[in-house]
Amino acid sequence: METMAGARSYHISCFHYLHSLSQTPHRLRKRVLATWTPDQELNQVRLRSGADMKRKLTWYDLISLGVGGMLGVGVFVTTGQVASAFSGPSVFISYIIAGMSALLSSMCYSEFSVTIPVAGGAFSYLRVTFGEFVGYFAGANILLEYVLSNAAVARTFTDYLSCTFGVEDPNSWRIKLDGFVKGYNMLDFPAVGLILLLTFFLCHSTKESSTLNLIMTIFHVVFFGFVIVAGFCNGSAENLVRPGGLAPYGVKGVLDGAARVYFSYIGYDSVSTLAEEIKYPSKNLPIGIVGSVLIVSSLYCLMALSLCVMVPYNEISDTASFSKAFQRMGWRWASNLVGGGASLGIVASLLVAMLGQSRYLCVIARARLVPSWLANVHPSTGTPLNATLFLGLCTASIALFTDLSIVIEIISIGTLLVFYLVANALIYRRYAITSNNPPMQILLFLLLLTAASIGFSLSWKLGQRRWGLPLFGGAILSITAFFHHHYAVPSDTSQATTVGWLVPLMPWPAAMSIFLNVFLMTSLKLMSFERFGIWSGFITLFYVVYGVHSTYQAEEMDLARANGVNPNLTAAQEMKMDIIQHL
Repeated sequence: METMAGARSYHISCFHYLHSLSQTPHRLRKRVLATWTPDQELNQVRLRSGADMKRKLTWYDLISLGVGGMLGVGVFVTTGQVASAFSGPSVFISYIIAGMSALLSSMCYSEFSVTIPVAGGAFSYLRVTFGEFVGYFAGANILLEYVLSNAAVARTFTDYLSCTFGVEDPNSWRIKLDGFVKGYNMLDFPAVGLILLLTFFLCHSTKESSTLNLIMTIFHVVFFGFVIVAGFCNGSAENLVRPGGLAPYGVKGVLDGAARVYFSYIGYDSVSTLAEEIKYPSKNLPIGIVGSVLIVSSLYCLMALSLCVMVPYNEISDTASFSKAFQRMGWRWASNLVGGGASLGIVASLLVAMLGQSRYLCVIARARLVPSWLANVHPSTGTPLNATLFLGLCTASIALFTDLSIVIEIISIGTLLVFYLVANALIYRRYAITSNNPPMQILLFLLLLTAASIGFSLSWKLGQRRWGLPLFGGAILSITAFFHHHYAVPSDTSQATTVGWLVPLMPWPAAMSIFLNVFLMTSLKLMSFERFGIWSGFITLFYVVYGVHSTYQAEEMDLARANGVNPNLTAAQEMKMDIIQHL
């Protein structure tokens, strides 16, 4: 009897799923542009996690998390590669350009995080502004960005840890598999061990994780000071201009380098995902997000300069570049120290990034776009336990096999796209939703601004600089100035008094962020867009076959609760009752 009942239940479930697929067009029309209000995000949706996350973090926790999350990634992972192959000694200018874009994006994040202080970050901001699918698309790209970047950084940990112990070839700590494709054939067990250890730690407590990060970040910044001073005191300014000048690959190389070092700024957006765990979010979030970007940008430029002063750009190593620079100077003890300090920084950055990625997945699961068990918050620790464990295992699996160079560019394009969407969402929310201007006119402005930015970027890339740059550059300025003059919003001062913090001088900062993100995206290689296209196709297919049906049913259950109907009635039972009623 039990076997027959199980088989009947299986057939009903299959029939129900096929019935749901037949309704896909109707459900897509209903759900793709469906939005939630900030109040629903803060209350109704958050309740789906069961227990609340615990508010224990302050502004200095946020700054240390933002600084710790970025520092270990940027300087030690991308600087050597970009200096040797793209920017040369002008790699510090690449960091300045990428930092300007990150600062503008961080301002957009800050306003949203104050208005909608939930753990979903860009996913929640875009879902309440442009609808479910745009939020889901951005959230999926953010998760890919986090998992790949964390895997890449964990493998770099092995490079620097080997330098700490005086081992010149980091691959000696990896296991080579014959027959595997190059780039996937070196098993990195130290990276896997680090990820699993941090996953276990993050499952325990957010506040204790923040305290550990604060201690590591303080030591890390002191260590940065040592590297900067040692580099400038013992290097030579001649290395900045020889053998090929300050910018041996030209302005194009500097800008291409900026697109790649943008990978270095992954981390500050993790701070926005901690909104449900922060005391006084309207005050502390802007300080933590913007403050950490400013501090890190300054340190990046100084570290990049110190590296290029120590070593001519064409002799900089792609791996463990700072440690090998000190070895070249004859400071072997300093090389070991740099290896240890870099390893510590990488641990801090991984801790913050893994903290952020689990919050993103938790909120996406609350929206029922992925299985709901990933949204569970443990009642005693106040952490998203299932999401943390699931993403930790995914990250460890990729870190075990995949080489760093394979993932950096796809990380950059996903990051730039999400920051581009957040800037668009801020303009639309400020001018269409909050100020009641005609939505289609605001969307037309965003479309024209994006088109002009693409035109300018392609003109630069294809060498059409005589007519393309003045034409499209003038169009960007004219369109934004016209929009600023003709579309009014309440004054920043009056809104800031109510909301807490707003981006000043709108729409110029957000418009500049849109332009810079588009410009940097077009600097990436075609292969980056091909890989991004494959990933986008996969996540869109997942949304069509799972996400849209899951969110549709969740909405139906919410309506049933509101109307006093038993929400525990299964979807299969509901469908059977509908069939019976139509017989």
